[in-house]
This record gives sequence, C-alpha cells and structure tokens, in this order.
Amino acid sequence: MVDRAPRCRYGRVVTNDPHTGPAVDTRTDPPVAAGEVATLRGFLDFHRDTMRWKTAGLGAAELAATLPPSTMTLGGMLKHLAYVESQWFSVVLTGGPFLAPFDTADWSADHDWDWRSAAHDTPEQLRTLFDRAVAASDAILDAALAAGGLDQPTARGDRHTGERWNLRWVLVHMIEEYARHNGHADLLREAIDGSVGE
Repeated sequence: MVDRAPRCRYGRVVTNDPHTGPAVDTRTDPPVAAGEVATLRGFLDFHRDTMRWKTAGLGAAELAATLPPSTMTLGGMLKHLAYVESQWFSVVLTGGPFLAPFDTADWSADHDWDWRSAAHDTPEQLRTLFDRAVAASDAILDAALAAGGLDQPTARGDRHTGERWNLRWVLVHMIEEYARHNGHADLLREAIDGSVGE
C-alpha cells in the first residue's frame, strides 16, 4: 500500500509576510496513483496544511480582520475547523466527547461560539488548538482504519434522519469543508497583506 510519502508541492517563495519574511509553500502533494485511503488522507492533509499556510505569520490583529460585509476571520476559521475536526472524528465517528474547549462552550447561547470566541484567543492558542484537534483526529482515524476500514458506520447518526454515515463519507466531507474555507482564506489573506497563492 502506498502511504502518505512527503513530497513538497512547491519549493519557491510565494509571498512576503511582514512578520516572518518570505513564506515558502511546503505543503505535501496528495499521491497521484495511490489507494483510496492514501488518496483521501493525502487530500485532507493537503487542505489542512493549506489552512496553516494561509494563516502563517499573522498576529492577533490580522487573524481578527474581516472583509466586510462578512464577519468571517482567519482566527475564527482556525477555531471553527478545530471544532469540525473534533465533531466529526471524536463525536460523530466514535461517539466520544468534544475536545476542550468545545466540550464546555454554551452553544445554546451562541451557535457561532467557535467563530466569535476566537477574537479572545492569542494566535498561539488558536494554532495550538488547531494542531491538537488535527492530531486527535489523526489518532482516531488511524484506529478506525485499523479496526474496520472506510465502510464502517459512524457511532452517531444524522440528528434529523438517524442515518449513519460511513468513514469514507466523513473523510470526503472533511475535504469539502476545508476546500470551502481555504477559498475564504485566500480572499481574507490577500485583503490583509496582499499574499496570494494556490
């Protein structure tokens, strides 16, 4: 089986960041001719790294910047995606608890708590939370793949229909979630400092 062998997509300077200097895109290409698991994980990892790249080197003010009329921020996006990782892998797939701080948030008072509360977190806290959520998801995913593969159903079902997804669907959904938000991140990052790139 072909695994997730690292291969740098680009080795060129793609943007000048005012905080860290030239930023190099060091994302890893998804494999071009691998099995289903390696391909799905390759694309998920690529999109996770794209979000890291789009938020790299930004301070609190930049992570809280909006592009009106939207209230979306890159900091909110990092926290939201950490929540989504925890929701789909920990809660839905295994039936486990949310990762902190999502487990104690008052979601009934604010359905967008993940987005809004990010303004009170430091850049380091947001990046650490994101990386911690991804690491937890990867550990769950490794165990799930070893135990039952892509066809295994989730522990929890759709709250409206009760229908349970399979692991394949969860991975495709996560890729879709990141792809949408990476498009948003492109626009926000360019508005903040002019940085562009795939």
